[in-house]
Amino acid sequence: MKKSILFFAVLLLLSVSALAQTPQPLIKRTITKTDSFEFGAGGTVAITGAPNGSIRVIGNNKNEIEITAEIELQASNETDIAKLAGVTSFITDETNGRTGIISFGTFNKAGDKKLWKKFPKNLMGLPVRIDYMVKVPRYCDLEIDGGKGDLSVSGVEGSMRINFLETKADISVIGGATNITVGSGKVDVALGVNGWRGRAANIKVATGDLTVKLPNNVSAEIDATILRSGKIENTLPDLKPRDRKVQFTERSIIARKGAGGTSLTFTVGDGVLRMTRLVD
Repeated sequence: MKKSILFFAVLLLLSVSALAQTPQPLIKRTITKTDSFEFGAGGTVAITGAPNGSIRVIGNNKNEIEITAEIELQASNETDIAKLAGVTSFITDETNGRTGIISFGTFNKAGDKKLWKKFPKNLMGLPVRIDYMVKVPRYCDLEIDGGKGDLSVSGVEGSMRINFLETKADISVIGGATNITVGSGKVDVALGVNGWRGRAANIKVATGDLTVKLPNNVSAEIDATILRSGKIENTLPDLKPRDRKVQFTERSIIARKGAGGTSLTFTVGDGVLRMTRLVD
């Protein structure tokens, strides 16, 4: 009898201990923060996203920048949500001809240093996400650095430098040099939207699919390469080898289209590289 009582007592203690160690479910809250200010055409807009979150950039005819950030926070209670909200947002770095939009939170401890002096350490690893929609002048240059999340760029006529860790991207290029580097994901790039301007492009995807759309009137030197595994699917008409002794393969195309000239380089490490015609 005593052994049975002892057994059930031990079992009860173990059950209570297991319940105490079970992590509490996290609650989610989304807050919206906005900002807008004048910004002349011809400048540079640099966006530094959060480790998790999407970035959408839209060009328009206003000489201003409009920022809308949807910030998703997760914690076990409302008190902790409020603490996270106080240290998660974005700041702007505004100088003549250049504006930086910089995310901050537990992932980088940027922003006001006073906010971090007594911030609870147990909240540092909780999930945070920031989704941006940024409206910019049509004529400006873009610099975008992102973590994991969707990316969309449209209506912007200027150079682009984009680095993303993991994304599903849809990018329309009107004019300006384009440099895109993506770690993994699916990337669709339309070059020469609203007419071919003959600007250079260098687009790289380490792992995933890259689709490049080009208008019929392209004149360019095209280098398409699969570095490790995968294949090139080409449906562009009138591609000719730049060197008649180097024929096209499923892993390498060194070609000239039209009169040549502009350098277009497309590289995929592992995955599929598609080159196709841009449909108006």
